[in-house]
Amino acid sequence: MVLADLGRKITSALRSLSNATIINEEVLNAMLKEVCAALLEADVNIKLVKQLRENVKSAIDLEEMASGLNKRRMIQHAVFKELVKLVDPGVKAWTPTKGKNNVIMFVGLQGSGKTTTCSKLAYYYQRKGWKTCLICADTFRAGAFDQLKQNATKARIPFYGSYTEMDPVVIAAEGVEKFKAENFEIIIVDTSGRHKQEDSLFEEMLQVSNAVQPDNIVYVMDASIGQACESQAKAFKDKVDVASVIVTKLDGHAKGGGALSAVAATRSPIIFIGTGEHIDDFEPFKTQPFISKLLGMGDIEGLIDRVNELKLDDNEELIDKLKHGQFTLRDMYEQFQNIMKMGPFGQIMGMIPGFGTDFMSKGNEQESMARLKKLMTIMDSMNDQELDSKDGAKLFSKQPNRIQRVARGSGVATRDVQELLTQYTKFAQMVKKMGGIKGLFKGGDMSKNVNPSQMAKLNQQMAKMMDPRVLHHMGGMAGLQSMMRQFQQGAAGNMKGMMGFNNM
Repeated sequence: MVLADLGRKITSALRSLSNATIINEEVLNAMLKEVCAALLEADVNIKLVKQLRENVKSAIDLEEMASGLNKRRMIQHAVFKELVKLVDPGVKAWTPTKGKNNVIMFVGLQGSGKTTTCSKLAYYYQRKGWKTCLICADTFRAGAFDQLKQNATKARIPFYGSYTEMDPVVIAAEGVEKFKAENFEIIIVDTSGRHKQEDSLFEEMLQVSNAVQPDNIVYVMDASIGQACESQAKAFKDKVDVASVIVTKLDGHAKGGGALSAVAATRSPIIFIGTGEHIDDFEPFKTQPFISKLLGMGDIEGLIDRVNELKLDDNEELIDKLKHGQFTLRDMYEQFQNIMKMGPFGQIMGMIPGFGTDFMSKGNEQESMARLKKLMTIMDSMNDQELDSKDGAKLFSKQPNRIQRVARGSGVATRDVQELLTQYTKFAQMVKKMGGIKGLFKGGDMSKNVNPSQMAKLNQQMAKMMDPRVLHHMGGMAGLQSMMRQFQQGAAGNMKGMMGFNNM
């Protein structure tokens, strides 16, 4: 059972509360039984599962609850809180300091995905504007330097290593000295792994650590071993000063939940998780947003961070158009480009309430990405007049031969072009309504600027445009309104950047 399945099963158990006419001890016990069974299936330690059940039971006293209280909401909140505690080590993770040399040393067993994860971390910080580099001090595994070199070259990350020097301590020390002199901010050192916890591995790690004096030692953990992660993490912590953990291979293994809870039990903060083979299948691990996404409740904070990374603040022309309720086909094309830049489609959709684990499978993700590219290909065959027209759909309806020309040029059927124009018309209508709402483009907290009744009308319009399945997963209109409130407050001061995504 991969993490997506775990999320589905827990969500299903929590939904059973909504179906029950009366919330009593029997309903509570049945729901907890389902949640605990799902956690045990994900290889979470039985003691931790038992503790979770006891904590929820002690927090919820149905007999003592006042009749006016929302029992369903309180039970769901208690379960959510305990799930967060399950993966929270209670220790603050180390964070790098901008503008100085931050040396990060990677350790772990062979096969855990250590070298790939080094590249992912370097790429993550590079995207955020840090000056990053990689050093290969793994002289034990044949092909380790070639792998790191290939990953670094592909991502355009500077690297250091040697085909002739066999002493990892020398390579690590030389590499760190070189990159410190060149004022690199994130200096990542990849060390040798072994098939098991050999004394020679720990000895080598200590020597490299003494030579480079890392600011942070990261232990890379393979999620497929489940709750066995606890003993491994403890073994490494006893030998070297492990400050952080990155858990890999969470996308396809049954024991991911067990791995996360086991590492948390060692009081080692998990800083990132690997969710796939690609370099951007990598995300920061924050306990509350993680559980929220797992249960299909989204991660608005993470979504806003992604949008702000795109640096859309300077798009004054688009903001001015939106103020006047204008939205062209070219504007829509540019918003598609922004979505593509934000990273793996599944990650982004998982941040939006309603598009949780049970809605966006790998197949759906690939299908959605292919559809987005297809729409962009169709627009590539349009001319400037069509792309920049204030009412592109009307231009095509008046001159149907334009649809045939675009279809031929992009290699699609005419109905595909018509579907695109229908989608564009919906967006344009939404923008027109948004343009009529005073205060929406002021900046700051939208909830204070915008008339509540106008915002309610906008939400209703959005609900009509949405797939009914999505609206259902979000919890209907109430869920949509809650999400919009989070956007309004989270985007305070960043309205210009947010608009690049909000119109999608």
